[in-house]
Amino acid sequence: MAAGGVDKFSVLLPTYNERENLPLVVWLLARTFQESGNNYEIIIIDDGSPDGTQDIAKQLEKIYGSDKILLRPRARKLGLGTAYIHGMKHATGNFIVIMDADLSHHPKFIPEFIRKQKEGNFDIVSGTRYKGNGGVYGWDLKRKLISRGANFITQVLLRPGASDLTGSFRLYRKEVLEKLMEKCVSKGYVFQMEMIVRARQLGYTIGEVPISFVDRVYGESKLGGNEIVSFLKGLLTLFATT
Repeated sequence: MAAGGVDKFSVLLPTYNERENLPLVVWLLARTFQESGNNYEIIIIDDGSPDGTQDIAKQLEKIYGSDKILLRPRARKLGLGTAYIHGMKHATGNFIVIMDADLSHHPKFIPEFIRKQKEGNFDIVSGTRYKGNGGVYGWDLKRKLISRGANFITQVLLRPGASDLTGSFRLYRKEVLEKLMEKCVSKGYVFQMEMIVRARQLGYTIGEVPISFVDRVYGESKLGGNEIVSFLKGLLTLFATT
């Protein structure tokens, strides 16, 4: 808990070549937290972006204050899982929000995550594209099929107790995320899925909030053929070991 027993939310934003998106996502986050009255900080974990993302982050630190925006860069691309571990070391909140910095996750859903967490005292609240009024916008049929297919295969093999396994917009209790990170072995696309599977194994409670996922406006998607192959390998590994 932050001072006075009030919840504080640390947003972890891993970035790589996000100079166009970062100012807007930070502005939306700051506005959302201010309007909802929740205490927050935004930790930007940049993996040595060559496009000047870190320069933008430094400017944002000056604008919003170094208590609200913390740039904690790394020398090069080292993977999403290690980015979260790195970010958590600097987080002072008792809750952690993980999300993409490319505007595919709208911060307006965060107050709903917080409400859901309080309502059910959940350890994790996960954004879902596949339930209620959730959805995906801007994807071609191939991407939708890959995502739906991955999710379906995972549901059949692992029965994880959550409807969206590959999404990366979630709220965690900090100590729960720390425990899950110790257990997780996956890298890349399969990492988010393993987090939910391990959470179920350890008996953590998971709530879900329907979200709209919008394909990135600027820059290129990081999902390619290699990610799909590694996802399938990771899925089979999890199936064999959980």
